[in-house]
Order: sequence, then structure tokens, then C-alpha cells
Amino acid sequence: MLDIILLSGPIGVGKSSFAEALARRVPIVRASTRQWLIEHTGCENERRSLQDAGDAQDKETNGQWVADLIDRQAAAVRAGDIILLDSVRIAPQVVEVRKRFGNRVFHVHLRASLEELERRYLRRDPELKEFGTYAEAAAHGTEQQVGSLEAIADLVLETDHADPNTLADTALAFAGITAALAPASPASTALVDVLVGGQYGSEGKGNICAYVARRYGALVRIGGPNAGHRVFEPAYKYVQLPSGTGSNPDAKILIAAGSTIWLPTILKEIADHGLTPDRLTIDAQAMIIDQDDRVLEEGALGGIGSTKQGVGVASARKILNRSTPLYGEPVRLARDVADLNRFVGDTKAVLDGLYRAGTQVLLEGTQGTALSIHHGYYPHVTSRETSVAGCLADAGVAPIRVRSVLMVVRTYPIRVGGTSGWMGRELDWETVASRSGIAVEELRESEKGTVSGNLRRIAEFDWAQLRRAAEINGATEIALTFADYLGIDNREASCFAELNEKTQDFIRKVERVSGVPVTMVSKAFAEDCVLDRGNWS
Repeated sequence: MLDIILLSGPIGVGKSSFAEALARRVPIVRASTRQWLIEHTGCENERRSLQDAGDAQDKETNGQWVADLIDRQAAAVRAGDIILLDSVRIAPQVVEVRKRFGNRVFHVHLRASLEELERRYLRRDPELKEFGTYAEAAAHGTEQQVGSLEAIADLVLETDHADPNTLADTALAFAGITAALAPASPASTALVDVLVGGQYGSEGKGNICAYVARRYGALVRIGGPNAGHRVFEPAYKYVQLPSGTGSNPDAKILIAAGSTIWLPTILKEIADHGLTPDRLTIDAQAMIIDQDDRVLEEGALGGIGSTKQGVGVASARKILNRSTPLYGEPVRLARDVADLNRFVGDTKAVLDGLYRAGTQVLLEGTQGTALSIHHGYYPHVTSRETSVAGCLADAGVAPIRVRSVLMVVRTYPIRVGGTSGWMGRELDWETVASRSGIAVEELRESEKGTVSGNLRRIAEFDWAQLRRAAEINGATEIALTFADYLGIDNREASCFAELNEKTQDFIRKVERVSGVPVTMVSKAFAEDCVLDRGNWS
């Protein structure tokens, strides 16, 4: 029975974080070399004193003292517990432990590049740094021999770019210590629902997202500040955070690696919601927009109706400046920004933990399918893939994790004002006012871009576009928004039967053309505005 884990690796490689991650997964009992040395040698509880005492014990016993320590710990553990010795330093220690405990032992060695170890060492708390540089620390005592242990380890793991949780899962699965960590069947892994726009953006995704967010334990946002989502209750305009951040204050919040970040906005939203690192994780590789990105878009992209927030230019720099900068400023990622440091992590590793816990996740897309850089009407498109496939790639979510796709469409599609591209049979706001009974002044006021502030363009519903968007996104259900544009009387409806006949007929046609059910109808931008099919009569 394998029930002893030996851990080795140089200073700063992440042994403590790895051990903590192991302890969250399996019952771990620590065998403390620190405590043993203090009790048996009388040394001080200080790193250099402990290292010197350990060196002396190794010379005296040829590493056997470590096996003695585990022997004493093994006598006290319960059945099923795993003993973790979180730092073996020299080969004789490992040899003596294996000699005494045989195949009960599993040795994991952690390693990282010298550049990464130096970077981590310099970032350590000054109280934990006995030396000025990592090179000096690595040259002290038995630390010089630690690298040689990888040759005799059962498993060597690179920690430069892997989260401790991923490393712990990998080690336990490799050792076969627990079957619970093996990949689950597709049925049990489908925990992610994706919410995506089916037209040109501004479909009213924010309010739908805030409504459904209460069902989830985690909310994931991708995209950037070129798209804003307005929520009625609690009232807020979300640009960087998921639109359900306020309506579900208990949900974990993730900003995925495919996101682009404008620091002033995200810092304001974080402060407005009082988010802490326990709740918010921003992926280390999310791209930071610089002021020059916004300036360039202001001057260059007016001809396609861009919101000019710097997202496209920043995305181009992320591609082009992977070595010597070819275009604009050097790349800054979230991991490079001190103001974000306490929130930065690996969102994919967080998702792994959520999947393991059976937590349901909502992935919120931005903009709309017809703005896709690949499948939209080029060049009047955005700088990213806006379909479900693009959202999954940006978030690092495997297709097998997807349970459902909620596609949001509005009764009259809109585009950003100005020269923002083709959109079929255009209308004016007076015509919509006449058809709906809503005052034209109200329409003009409410239909200003959340980010741009410009009056939007509007058109007749495009049925072929609906069918294509449903296919591209693999939609499993549809939320229909702006039902009041089919009649102001719909604002008073409390169930499907109370929607006017024109709207009921419109819904039936949407279902026939798309091939999927309309499960929600938003009747206005107001409190309790969403009619859920589960409550329809």
C-alpha cells in the first residue's frame, strides 16, 4: 500500500503550495523535519539554523534520521492517512526511507527554471530571505544537492507554469493513490452553460445573465471593455466582470485568459463590488490594454463602427510581440500588474476544482455571433471569435464540459451607430415606436451604446441569421429579448399566455426556424422582466 509521499525540490519551487493542495484532496499527515530537528538537536526555529542542524544529522546518520522520523509518525497515523515528508534534501535520505518502507513510498520532485526560481526568491517576504540572491541561497549546504534528486524520483513535475492544484492532481493520479481524481464520464463533467449573443451584440445578455446567474456557483467572463452589459437589479453597467456578479454575491468570479483588460475599469468594478481574492480570480495571461492602444483605435477604426476601446490593437500586440516587439509597446499581462497581483491566478486550475466539486458554471460571452472576426461580415467585425467555440477557447473550457448553450436574440437586431456594417432591412426609430406603442423619445434614450454612447441602428428580424447562429453556436435554448418592441402591452405580461398574439406567433416561428425552444422572454428593461418558461402556463 502506497501511503508515504516524499517531496523534494529547490527553494522557491512551490513545495509548500503543493503540499497544501495535496492536503485538500487526500488525508495528509505531515512529518515535520523542522519539529524533529528542534526536539532532537535543540536548534533554533530559524531557516539557517535548521539547515545546519539537518546537515549535521545527515553526516552523523547518513540520512537515516529522516526514516526514523517517518517511523515515529507512522506509528500514530490512522488507516487511510498518507504521510507527507515535505522536504528530503539528499539522496541518502531517500535511500534510507525506501530501504525501510519499500513500495509504500512515492517520491515527487518539483523543479523550475533558474530564471523562475530567481524571480520567486526575490518576491519572497524579506523575513524568509537569508541571502540577497537565489544563487547564494542555492549554494548553501545541502541545497546544492537538491537538483540531483530528480534522477531518483518517481515523478518529476515542472512548476514554472502549472498551478499547485494541477500539480497535486497530476501526482495523485500518476501514483494511483485515489481513483476519485481520474477523468469522469462526459455525463458528470457537463457542468458549464454558455450564454452567447446570436446577432450583433446588445441583445440584452446582461439582464438575462443576471437573472440566470443565481443558479451557478461560478461565473466566467471573457472578452474586453468594447462590450458593456447593463443590469437592472442591482443596477450596474458591467464591462469587465460577469453580469451576475451583483445578483449572485456568493458565486466565484473568473476573468479568463482570453480576456483583454482596461485597468481603470476593472479596478473600479472590483472596488464597487468589494471583491476579494477568495472570490475573484483573474487569469495571469489576460491581456492588458495600454492607452496607446485606445489612441490608435480612435484614429484608425472609425470606419467600421468600432467602440475604440483598444481591444483589437491590444490583441494584435499579444500576437505580434511574442519576441522582440514588432508593433507598439511590449506586452503586459495581468501577471505583470502590481494592482492585480492579489487576484491573479490560473483560472483553468480553478475550473478544475469546480468541476471536481460538481459546481455548475456560467460562461458569459460578449458581443454577438455576427460580429465574429471569422464568421461575421468582414471587415465590420470585432477582433475575436464571438461564437460559443471562441468563448470556450478564451476561457480554457473543453467542449465536453458544455451542458447547454443559451443564445440570446432580440426582436429587432441592432448595431453600433455610424458605419458599423450591413444589417439587412434597416428601420428608423419612429417606425419601431409606431409599431410598439413606445414613445420614440424613450427608445432613443434607451438605445444608446453601453460603451460608445451612440444611438444604435436597428433593423427587421433576420430569420436566416437566426438559423445560422443557432447552428454555429449549437444553441440548445433561446432567450428572446425586447418583447415590448412587439407591443408595449407585453410589459404587463406575467406568463406566456398574457403576451400578445403577435409575440406568441413570433416565438413559435423562432422555435421552428432555430430548431430549439425559447425558454425565456424578456419583456422590458425592468425588475422581474424575465418570463421563464418553467413558469409559463
